[in-house]
Amino acid sequence: MPKAILARQLRVIGRVQGVGFRPFVHRLAQQLGVSGWVQNHGGHIEICIQGNVKQLDEFAQGLTHLAPARARISQIITTPIPVQAQEGFSIRTSHDADTRYAHIPPDDATCAECLAEMQDPSQRRYRYPFISCTQCGPRYTLIDRLPYDRHHTRMADFPLCADCLTDYCQPNDRRMHAQTLACPACGPRLSYQQPGLAPIEDNNAALAATVAALRAGLIVAVKGIGGYHLVCSATDPAAVLRLRQRKHRAFKPLALLMPWSGADGLKHVRAYTVGTTAEWAQLTDTSRPIVLMQKRPHTDLAAAIAPDLNDIGVMLPYSPLHHLLLADYNAPLVATSANLSGEPVFIDAEHVVSRLSTVADAFLHHNRTILRPADDSVYRCIVGKARPLRLARGVAPIELTLPFTLPYPLLALGGQGKNTVALAWADRVVVSPHLGDIS
Repeated sequence: MPKAILARQLRVIGRVQGVGFRPFVHRLAQQLGVSGWVQNHGGHIEICIQGNVKQLDEFAQGLTHLAPARARISQIITTPIPVQAQEGFSIRTSHDADTRYAHIPPDDATCAECLAEMQDPSQRRYRYPFISCTQCGPRYTLIDRLPYDRHHTRMADFPLCADCLTDYCQPNDRRMHAQTLACPACGPRLSYQQPGLAPIEDNNAALAATVAALRAGLIVAVKGIGGYHLVCSATDPAAVLRLRQRKHRAFKPLALLMPWSGADGLKHVRAYTVGTTAEWAQLTDTSRPIVLMQKRPHTDLAAAIAPDLNDIGVMLPYSPLHHLLLADYNAPLVATSANLSGEPVFIDAEHVVSRLSTVADAFLHHNRTILRPADDSVYRCIVGKARPLRLARGVAPIELTLPFTLPYPLLALGGQGKNTVALAWADRVVVSPHLGDIS
C-alpha cells in the first residue's frame, strides 16, 4: 500500500537570509525526495513541502540539525495544508512582505573554499579580490533591504555574466543563489590612485602598486568591506611615526594586520605574539576581529605601534582583497580606521581622498558601494573566554531574544563616546555595531 502523502507549510524565523539557507533547503528536499518550494518572504523563509510522514519528519529534523553554520533559527511555525499537484522542488522568486521577523546577517570572512579557489591558477576567479559564496562575504554593509536578493544589495550594480549565472543556478554549487557572486568579467574592480601618477584600473596592477608603495614607506588608504583602513609597514618605524603624526594619534595603540600563513593561518601571528588556544580560536573566527594579545619581545615591529604596552591588537585578513595584499606583502601591516578623530570610518572614495589627502600618500579603491560603515570588532580573552570590547564588523548587528514580551518598544541611544544603540520590541533586541563618538 502506498504511503499517504501529506503537506506542510513551514515559516522559519531567525537569521535565515544571506546565509545560504534556500540552497540548503533545496538540497535537503532533493535528498529526501520531497516536493514543494522555498521562498524568501519579507524577513523570514517560507517552505511548502509534500511527502510521507517519515520524509516530512526527517526534513524537519534536517532543518534544525543540518542548517548552514551561519544560520540562527529562532522559531519554526509548522501548519498542515492541503496536498497540491506538484512535482520536484524549486526556489521561488522572493516575496516582499512583512519584515517584522527580519534578521540582517553580519559580514563574514572569506571561507576556506573561496580562499583555495582564489589561489588556484586554473580557476577563472584566480586572484580575484571579490570572490565570495553563500557562506562568506559582505552582507550587512551592502544590503539595502530584505528580502535578501541581489537587486536589494549594492551588487545590483554588477549584472551576472553568463558563466556566473550558470554557477548561480547549479543546485550542488556553493554559489547557488549567492547574491554577492561575481568574477573578473562582471564584478567589482580595484583602482589605485597616487598623486602625480596615472590611475591604475587593473586588479593585479593596482595590488602591485599598493605593495610597492608600502615597501617604499608610504601610507595607503585601502577600501575593505566596511570602510577604509590607513595602512603602512609595521616594521618601518618612520612610516608608523608619520601615520601617528598625520592622524594626530600620539599614544593610542595601533592594530596589526597579519598575513594568513601556514597550515592554520597563524604562522606570522605566532612569530609576533604569545597566544592562547582561546585567542587563536577568536583570531580565526569568521568575524575576523582584532584580538588583544601579548607581544613577543625583540621582534622587528616598530616600537611606536603600542608604546609601553605588553599587548598588541592583531587581526587576520577578512576579505579576498586583504588576503591578496598580505600574501603579496608577506609581512605585518599597521591597519587603523581611515577617519578623523571621533568620526565614523570613511566608506567612499570622494570623502577619503578629500578628507585624508594630508594623511594618506596613496589610495586603493574599489567600485563596490558600501551602504553603511562597519569598524573592526575588538576582543580580549579573559580566563580563557573571548570578551568583546567593541562589537562591529562580522558580529553586529546582534539579535537577542528576551525571556519576556515588552508591552511597548524601547530605544536605547548609548553614551557619548564609543556609541552603540539598541532597539527592543516584543521579545527581541537588536544591538547596532559600534558607531563611535557622537559629539
